[in-house]
Amino acid sequence: MYVQKLLTPVILASLLVAQGYSPVYAQPPAAPQAQQAAPHVLDNDQIIQLVKAGLSDDLILATIGSSQGNYDISANGMIALKGAGASDKVVGAMVLKMNTVAQTAPASSFPPMPAPAGDKVVLPEGTDVYLSFDQDLSSKTAADGDSVAFLLTEDLKVGDVVVAKTGTKAVGEVTHAAHSEMMGKGGELNIRLNYLKIGAVKVHLRGTKGGEGNSGMGGAIALSMLVGVFGLLKHGKEVNVQHGTALHAYVSEDTNLAPVI
Repeated sequence: MYVQKLLTPVILASLLVAQGYSPVYAQPPAAPQAQQAAPHVLDNDQIIQLVKAGLSDDLILATIGSSQGNYDISANGMIALKGAGASDKVVGAMVLKMNTVAQTAPASSFPPMPAPAGDKVVLPEGTDVYLSFDQDLSSKTAADGDSVAFLLTEDLKVGDVVVAKTGTKAVGEVTHAAHSEMMGKGGELNIRLNYLKIGAVKVHLRGTKGGEGNSGMGGAIALSMLVGVFGLLKHGKEVNVQHGTALHAYVSEDTNLAPVI
């Protein structure tokens, strides 16, 4: 009887294994996994701390590029950064970082919403603007008040952020035109730059290019310091400006603009 009781569990276990059942043994509790540290996220205050600590732009730019960021790139946020001594390169890198994050975010099933006004950047007064004439112009046919068309020949940027693409249209006007006369009096042509049209925004421009020619010098052009108006003068013949002639202009006042995607 004792032997029968001893063998019964062994026989039962053999039958269970034969029918496909596996014995289950208690497992020791798994060791808890070490929690990963949350990634460090930079913000405006921390960038300002780096600037005030005297770190170079290159080091700050490398830190922005290699770290996650949650930056305030509104107009007020950017003004605070500039007031704290941040360079245009650093501010531009922060704007670019936030734009890159927005572009790589998962697509939503909802229709896209317009970007808030706070996402705009400030195009500073005095920024170089490279234009070309989008038409031929002559003192023989031009009249005071005529509109003059220009095209942007280089992307307009705030730091590394593009706010206007090459080919954007600009507008000026003829302020004074007079055709050449007898006795060597040359034609005269003065042109004022008005604005660069970026979407619904008009970026007001200024230009100081002017000159006076001499019939013996083959059309020499000298710069003048006329504010907002430049002239192209030549004695003994008409002033002719060809389509595509380059023109260096300047932004005349700070302007808020949305980055171009």
